[in-house]
Amino acid sequence: MDRARKEELVTELNQSFGEASLVVVTQQSGMTVAESTELRSRMREAGAGYKVTKNRLAKLALAGTTYEPISDLFNGPTAIAYSADPVAAARVAVNYSKENDKLVVIGGAMGDTLLDENAVKALASLPSLDELRGKLVGMLNTPATRVAGVLQAPAGQLARVLGVYANQGEPA
Repeated sequence: MDRARKEELVTELNQSFGEASLVVVTQQSGMTVAESTELRSRMREAGAGYKVTKNRLAKLALAGTTYEPISDLFNGPTAIAYSADPVAAARVAVNYSKENDKLVVIGGAMGDTLLDENAVKALASLPSLDELRGKLVGMLNTPATRVAGVLQAPAGQLARVLGVYANQGEPA
């Protein structure tokens, strides 16, 4: 790999780190191309990215970002998962590592907060940002629906009472 290509890769990685709100570092020894492709497609579906990196280039790309403290995690055959959603990359990486023992989550960072393996697994169990928004909208809509039902109930009861009185006045 020539020097210009290496500089381009460092710039791309640095940009990815700058846009990400979560970076998960994994070790993936012995994964086949098909397995890596499967993992990448799952990451893309979740709105995350996954890159196998050269440790030296990844450490250069981390310089000057909030994720610089995780540079110690880059030892051996590593890859990074990253996403703007603070849960997506962790969820896909952890779920895939449960299915395939060749992928091991070793840590990561969310902003300037370092995460160990257990913290990444705990983060993966949280609902995503979109799921939380959906739940919040549902919670906000429920009281409005109840209020509308309560407000409509007296009018319906009044109409029924008037209907009964109207029917009583008619001959049977």
